[in-house]
Amino acid sequence: METADRRKGRLRAYVQLMRPPNVVTAGADVLAGYAASGRPVDPALLCLFLATTCLYAGGVVLNDVFDAPLDAVERPERPLPSGRASVRGAAALGAVLLTAGIGAAFLISLTSGVLAALIAACAVLYDAWGKHRPVFGPINMGTCRGLNLLLGVSAVPALVAERWYLALIPVAYIAAITAISRGEVHGGTRRTGLLALILLGLVLIALPLLALTPGFLLLPLAPFLAFFAWRVVPPFWRAYREPSPDRLRTAVKAGVLSLIVLDAALAAGYAGPLYGIVVLSLLLVAGALARRFMVT
Repeated sequence: METADRRKGRLRAYVQLMRPPNVVTAGADVLAGYAASGRPVDPALLCLFLATTCLYAGGVVLNDVFDAPLDAVERPERPLPSGRASVRGAAALGAVLLTAGIGAAFLISLTSGVLAALIAACAVLYDAWGKHRPVFGPINMGTCRGLNLLLGVSAVPALVAERWYLALIPVAYIAAITAISRGEVHGGTRRTGLLALILLGLVLIALPLLALTPGFLLLPLAPFLAFFAWRVVPPFWRAYREPSPDRLRTAVKAGVLSLIVLDAALAAGYAGPLYGIVVLSLLLVAGALARRFMVT
């Protein structure tokens, strides 16, 4: 008979598979997109937040399912290769989470539901095939986050077609993180690090340029943009100069958690500094969770 400690350990293993710190960053995407929609805060925001939480968690759980054979060699301490969680249980959990996320999004609108289904499809495609493709993989993962931002915009469905370009910012940023994450185990190359720096530079240029579009203000953006650059440029630069596994893991962790700062900058530009600070506060939550659960 399974002891209480063993059950607790098994439960923790399944929670670990969901990457709690990263899930918080997905919620920040939706908050930023919701700010861009201009819709007043109402229950729709909670529903979309639930949808993105389930979608992201489901996607990363299935990622470990597909990676189980490789992790058995390279990362045997992870929940599946260590036996603390089963592959069958993880697959079922991932499928249930994705289904729940799509269902929650359909409660808002047809547009939201379709976007959620596309996010789920892109996540599974990345898990099963895309991540093994050096060019397509980063774009695939970035598309997941771009669609996730538009999921927040879909609180006002008509605005998705009008503000689709917002998705390009997380696409470029996540592509940068995904590119350097390939060297977390064996080390990377300076060429990949340079690509990541170029993509990061494009993001830093694109954010202030949003002031040329309707509804976006430059002044509230400025302090959040400065904070974002301060957090991500140094670790990305160090990873470029010395693409060792430790440097790359540090850059990836900083990049993933700084997604919240990027989202806060977008939110501040559309809804003002107070809204941006609310989004930024999620960084404290993600940071606390990152001390207890793995990010990569």
